[in-house]
Amino acid sequence: MRSSALHDVQFPKQPALQLIYDTAPIGLAYLSPDCRYLQINQRLTEICGISVEGHLGRSVRDCVPALASAVEDIVRSIMETGQPVTGVEVYGQRPGHNDERCWITHWHPQRGPNGSIVGVNVAAEEITDRKRSEREIRAARDAAEKALHHLQETQASLIEAEKLAALGRLVAGVAHEINSPIGTSLTVASVLEQKCADFAAEAARGKLKRSSLADFIEVVESASSLLVGNLKRAGELVQSFKQVAVDRSYLDRRHFDLGVYTEQVLSNLRPALPKNNLTLNVDGAPDLAMNSFPGPYGQVLTNLFLNSVGHAFPDGKGGAIAMRLRGAGAEHVEILFADDGCGMSHDVRRQALDPFFTTRRDNGHIGLGLHIVHNIVTNRLGGDLRLESAPGMGTSVLITLPRAAPQRATDH
Repeated sequence: MRSSALHDVQFPKQPALQLIYDTAPIGLAYLSPDCRYLQINQRLTEICGISVEGHLGRSVRDCVPALASAVEDIVRSIMETGQPVTGVEVYGQRPGHNDERCWITHWHPQRGPNGSIVGVNVAAEEITDRKRSEREIRAARDAAEKALHHLQETQASLIEAEKLAALGRLVAGVAHEINSPIGTSLTVASVLEQKCADFAAEAARGKLKRSSLADFIEVVESASSLLVGNLKRAGELVQSFKQVAVDRSYLDRRHFDLGVYTEQVLSNLRPALPKNNLTLNVDGAPDLAMNSFPGPYGQVLTNLFLNSVGHAFPDGKGGAIAMRLRGAGAEHVEILFADDGCGMSHDVRRQALDPFFTTRRDNGHIGLGLHIVHNIVTNRLGGDLRLESAPGMGTSVLITLPRAAPQRATDH
C-alpha cells in the first residue's frame, strides 16, 4: 500500500532524464513532503557512503537522525513558502568513518501538474577537501601574519638600536672634541693660578718690580684670550650637540636654515675625520629656509657619514667626503653627499637600501643604516633619494627634499 502511494509522487522516470540523473557529477536526491527518500542517484551514494536500498522509501529521521531536524526544517520551509533554499552547508560523518565531512546543499521545490509542491529536489556537493584547504590556508595566513608581526617588532627594535648606536658614536665624537678645549683651558687656568700666587708673594714682600708687573699683565692677557677662545669653542660644541639631541628626541617640525643646521650636525661628526685620515668639504648655498623635521634630517646625515667612514675606505685608506647643498626651484632643495672611496658593485648597489643587507656583518654591522636613511627621506621628510656607485668610483647619494615637509596626522 505504501509503495503504491510513493509511486504516485516519485521522480519521473523517463529513460533520458534518468540517465542524466544517475550520471550527474553531484549528489542528487528527491524527498517527499514528509521527508522520505524517493530517489537517490549514484553520486550521492558515493559521496555520502550510503546505499540506495537502505534509503529509498525510508525517512530522513530513520536514515540520518543527526541531520533529521535540519532537513525537516528546510523541507517545511519550502512547503510553506514555495521558495528554494540554497547554499546550506551540512556537516556529518559517513557510515563507518570517524572523520567529519562537509557538503554544500541546494533545495528546490518539485511541482506537480497543478502547480502544487509534491516533493523537494536536493543537490549535494562534497566540499570536505575545500573546507580543509580553507582551514589550512587560514592557519597558514594566521601563522604568516604572526610571523610578520614578530618580524616587524624585531625590525623596529633593531632600527631603534641602530639609531641609538649612531647617537652613541656621535656622543663619543662630541666628548672627544670637547675634551681638547676643556683640557687646554684647565692647563691655562693652572698656569695662571701659579702666576697669580707668585705675583702676590712678590708684592707681599714689597719687592715688586715694573718688569714683574709687565710680565704678569702679559701672562694674564694671553691666558684670558686662550681661556675665552677655548671655552667659547666648548660652549659652541655643547650648544650644537644640545640642539641636535633635542631634535632627535622630539622630532618636532620647525623652521631652520639647512646650511646652518647641517654644520651643527657635522661639527659633532668631524672628530672622526683625523683618525680615519679623511677630509670633509661642505659647499652650502645660503638662506635655504626649511619648514621640516631637523632631527630626522640630522639622522640622515649621521647615517650617511658613518656609512662612508665604515664602508667606503677599508683598511684605513684615506679619502675625501663632500657635501653640496643647493636650492632646486622655489619648493625643493638638493643635498648631495659623496665620497671618493672604493664604491659598490652592481649587486651591492642594487641591495644597498634593503633592510638587513650589509657587506660588513663580520664587523658587527646589521645593515640598517642606509635603509633608515631611505625610510626617513621618503616617508618622514617627503623626499626622494638616488644612489649611484661603481667599483673604484666612489659613492654619491642625491637627496631631494621639499622645503616644507608633508603634513602628518601627528603634526599640530
